[in-house]
Amino acid sequence: MLKSFHRHILVGVTGGVAAYKAAELVRLLVKAGLQVQVAMTEAACGFVTPATFQALSGRPVLTDLWDPRVPNRMAHIELSRQADAIVIAPASANFLAKVAGGIADDLLSTTVSARNCPLLLAPAMNREMWDNPATQRNIDILKADGITLIGPDSGDQACGEVGQGRMVEPQQILEAVLALYPAQCLKGRKVLVTAGPTVEALDPVRGITNASSGKMGYAVAEAALELGAHVVLVSGPTALTPPPGCELRSVTSAAQMFEAVKAELSGTDLFFSVAAVADYTPAAPAAQKLKKSEQNLTITLVPTEDILGYVAALPKPPFCVGFAAESENLEAYAETKRRKKNIPLIAGNLAQRALGRNDNELTLFDDEGAHPLPAAPKLVLARQLLDHAITLAHLKERL
Repeated sequence: MLKSFHRHILVGVTGGVAAYKAAELVRLLVKAGLQVQVAMTEAACGFVTPATFQALSGRPVLTDLWDPRVPNRMAHIELSRQADAIVIAPASANFLAKVAGGIADDLLSTTVSARNCPLLLAPAMNREMWDNPATQRNIDILKADGITLIGPDSGDQACGEVGQGRMVEPQQILEAVLALYPAQCLKGRKVLVTAGPTVEALDPVRGITNASSGKMGYAVAEAALELGAHVVLVSGPTALTPPPGCELRSVTSAAQMFEAVKAELSGTDLFFSVAAVADYTPAAPAAQKLKKSEQNLTITLVPTEDILGYVAALPKPPFCVGFAAESENLEAYAETKRRKKNIPLIAGNLAQRALGRNDNELTLFDDEGAHPLPAAPKLVLARQLLDHAITLAHLKERL
């Protein structure tokens, strides 16, 4: 089982024709919402260039034990401590022998030796190399050490022969990685999410609103559903289809959203305040449509209820996660908001980079500091946010 919910995967690539399959594996892992770091042996670089994996993972590829980009020159420690799991694909006969014998003479083998997380090996080699008694002895040692081997398959090989030794397909490796994570870890939990804008009426046909699309809040709801939660989505007006399985509470104004949230607080374990709730509302909306005239129009606005502040101040509040969409000074404003509302976690982003888009770039702020999440589709970020919140809320330990 993985040590955390952060979903950091180290993919190690060793020398072999099957290295091209590792590119597809990295693509699938990233698509599944995992944060992927690639490390390659010198031999692997002869089959696929590091640039390919950097483009697919969005991170620089490491190949050198003494990489100067790692401040303390301990790349093997940095890699092994950041990883929730290490996947070697393809794992050559030479690399299997190194791991079985405890040999650590390059970046990847040293990282594997220093690991404190699960190790998965996807062997790939010629059928004679696989059947070699030395390789089979190494396989027995690896299994006895609790290392997971995925494959190999039998079939056509690059050398033209047919037999055991083909690396399994990337989809099978992805499934093995995902199986490490606790499935349905929010089963029996209630998650309450607010999403979208609110519309504050000026008169029966006009209102004050904002450009929120609701996509981030809907993504959070979908990510919680994937983990088995009972999800209630309180949404302002959007053009989105709610994720199948959630309970939708449609609202228009900030006041309606406040009432809907209060009605759903009972039994809520996690509250995600993602909606872009209006800070002010007209004090006295006109009963009839306002007519245009040559005179200036003055409208008195009054503050709306602080929904997140209300929930966080309850005697026994759910675990509260806020959102801060800023146009400048993100870190200062987001952290000030978090402390003012006394919540454990807030996700901040620059509004001009996110409004209406399908992707985003978030920074999570908690008592430990700032945790940047690289630009990614909003559903991927929502999964990472859920992982972080679950860890902070200690829900894993309460299962």
